[in-house]
Amino acid sequence: MRACGRLFGCARKDIELDYEYIGYTAERRVVKGKIAATGETEAGNRLAASGYQILSLKPVGGAAISGMPSFFEKGAKPEEIILFSRQLALLLESGVGIVQSLDLLKIQTTNKALARMLETVISDLRAGNPLSVALEKHPKAFNTMYCKMIAVGEQTGQLESVLRNLATYSEQSAAAARKIKQAMTYPIVVLVLAVVVGFLAVTFILPPIMDMFKTLGGDLPLMTKVLIAFVTFMGSYGVYVMLAVLVGCLLLYMYVRTPGGALQKDRFMLKMPVLGRLNLINTLARVCRSITILFRSGLPLPEILKLTAESSGNRVISKALMDVEADIVKGEGFASAMGRYPEFLPLMVEMTRVGEETGNLDNTLNIVADSFEIESADKLQTVLGMIEPAMTIIIGLAVGFLALSIFVPIYSSMSLIGG
Repeated sequence: MRACGRLFGCARKDIELDYEYIGYTAERRVVKGKIAATGETEAGNRLAASGYQILSLKPVGGAAISGMPSFFEKGAKPEEIILFSRQLALLLESGVGIVQSLDLLKIQTTNKALARMLETVISDLRAGNPLSVALEKHPKAFNTMYCKMIAVGEQTGQLESVLRNLATYSEQSAAAARKIKQAMTYPIVVLVLAVVVGFLAVTFILPPIMDMFKTLGGDLPLMTKVLIAFVTFMGSYGVYVMLAVLVGCLLLYMYVRTPGGALQKDRFMLKMPVLGRLNLINTLARVCRSITILFRSGLPLPEILKLTAESSGNRVISKALMDVEADIVKGEGFASAMGRYPEFLPLMVEMTRVGEETGNLDNTLNIVADSFEIESADKLQTVLGMIEPAMTIIIGLAVGFLALSIFVPIYSSMSLIGG
């Protein structure tokens, strides 16, 4: 039996598995294939001995990306798009072709939905479509801003820089969203609990107290009357109120999908209290970054403004940029034309004037973008610091009103009984 055990042990050591690998040679040529080895370490050592730099190594069938899509499968997460952008920029800078790079990223990803998107993108590229057009077919993963910036990178030959900038913008947006979510978690939980407690109190606690109070001949306090009137109204017309709210939201959604409605929405985003300034400086920071990249690529200023207007993400800013472009075509200076539009902040206008006078427009606008991003980070912290106490105060007032509406009748009833 020991001999048999030793025999079986030897047999297990000699078993070789097939591994799929992707790598590149010293000449930056991408290679793909399979290799048989007793383990992943041995497979990696063999490939390294052959002069390959390994990018991906996995057992055959270990993480295959195939099969029918799951009904419950989710799309690509923002973090995955950020990673995709950085990896694609790195591969392109290494000299790997765009199709080979996407094929490599498709094999590497563990998200089946993203893998199928990339497979479709690769097919579109092989059919002769540009990358931006191929990505536009997948708006759930690649939004309009992303595709527009990719188009800018393709037209200017700065695709790697654009991809890195997009990754940076996405990281900042995701970080801001996470901070807002964290800041709102506590107030939302408290609000939900307050609503549940209030519903239970109004439904089960307040009616017997009301009946008892009326039996004793007392008069209900004003706060309790208001609460009862509200509950009675919602009990009778609550369904109609909800339907009216849903119809109103639907009509508003349809309106903002129209050109005029979308323009009004973007104007409101720049004018709204507290958050308006934050939205404006974030948009202007993107505009300054885009102009910097395009200016360094050697494009003429009118063309730069056209491309930047398409990728600004805000129709009010886009319209202002197009108006500035029209003024420049007529012979006016960039800074003087920009100064007539209130959407462009004084710092941006003055630094643009300095850049024009010194012939250093790209660096001055890059400085403006840095300044706006620093201001944006500070204002975001301020807004986040205001959210929790504001929500706490609102919830406290609501809970206090509900408590007084319930307990004042109780104390009044006790005094009547005592009398």
